[in-house]
Amino acid sequence: MSDLISFFIDFVLHIDRHLAEIVTDYQNWTYAILFVIIFCETGLVVTPFLPGDSLLFAAGAVAAMDGNPLNIGFLIPMVLVAAFVGDNTNYTIGRFLGTKVYEKDYRLIKRKYLDETHAFYEKHGGKTLVIARFMPIIRTFAPFVAGVGTMRYRRFLMFCIVGNLLWVNTFSWAGYYFGNIPTVKRNFSLVVFAIIFVSFIPPIYTFVKQVIRHRRESKQ
Repeated sequence: MSDLISFFIDFVLHIDRHLAEIVTDYQNWTYAILFVIIFCETGLVVTPFLPGDSLLFAAGAVAAMDGNPLNIGFLIPMVLVAAFVGDNTNYTIGRFLGTKVYEKDYRLIKRKYLDETHAFYEKHGGKTLVIARFMPIIRTFAPFVAGVGTMRYRRFLMFCIVGNLLWVNTFSWAGYYFGNIPTVKRNFSLVVFAIIFVSFIPPIYTFVKQVIRHRRESKQ
């Protein structure tokens, strides 16, 4: 188990190097691998730990390299489809099985994450599906919670499309244009940390606001 965790951490921190190796070994099958990872991260509530943001950034960077089979013009639509199918799968699971999942705190589906996402959803409504696209963990649970709740599918679909377009294009094009800058390549692990840190700013900000508001209310 510890070896698996160590491998996962190394993969995330050096995702550019590992992705380049995957491209070398699997060529065009890399598209299928990326599709599966993005689908699982967005479509299955048991895999919120997968590296969506940094993976898109690294994929964009690899696509910008000369002599590799990845094409940014095909990569982005493919990832958009993966995220879209994942969101809709998650929404459907939440629609039909969500109430049963809420009844217990499963090992792989933490009730804490569901409650945090539900609270965020209650505060921001449908915009949660757009905002959550840039927030690890909540990104995975947001479609599920929307399915459990009362959001109509047509409304969910609108926010789903907008969120995916913004998320995929932001990180893919950022990697494509900036991922191969020498300073970025030499410090890719720091870039990954920066992406993770920036992604967690919204939930941290929301949490701090809630704590401050709770303290003020308790003093009244």
